[in-house]
Amino acid sequence: MWYYQNFSVSAWIYLALQGSYGIIWFIKDVSFPDPSWQKRITIGGGINAFLTVLGWYWVFGWLLISGVSVPDYPLADSAWYALCISMCMLGSVIMIAADAQKFFTLKYRSGLIDNGMYRYIRHPNYLGEMLIYASFALMVWHWLPVLVLTWVWIGLFAVNMMMKEASLSRYPEWRDYKNRSKWLLPGIF
Repeated sequence: MWYYQNFSVSAWIYLALQGSYGIIWFIKDVSFPDPSWQKRITIGGGINAFLTVLGWYWVFGWLLISGVSVPDYPLADSAWYALCISMCMLGSVIMIAADAQKFFTLKYRSGLIDNGMYRYIRHPNYLGEMLIYASFALMVWHWLPVLVLTWVWIGLFAVNMMMKEASLSRYPEWRDYKNRSKWLLPGIF
């Protein structure tokens, strides 16, 4: 912010959202680590992950803070800020609750999780992350974050969700659970 001399409210809110999410992710990882994030990867794999997904998230903030994106929000600024902050908070709560439930349930019993956060939707942790990153994109209000999120949500999240569902289909209660739950949004999708 100091380099670009951008001290706008939107830049401060964006940094607060990103920083809060970073702290939340760190606390979550320490409290109930996801085994898939604990696997060692090669340097090439790390570079690939950064170039194809993670690095692009940093571009969101740069667009806003550098002044490349000067948002003209479709609502009053204060209403837009409230929307983005609320989405980020709701997404964080959903992600944390879903990941905590999965961690502690599977710690004590293996099998299909079909209650709590998973009662109505099969992928609440992805829903939480989607709300968080959508809030970042809405704060920036530029076409590039929309393009990046479309790529990540369709090319990565949707593929991972389909693979997870294929894996969960081995449980006898899967068919019933799938029929009474939705992919991401209760009662809709």
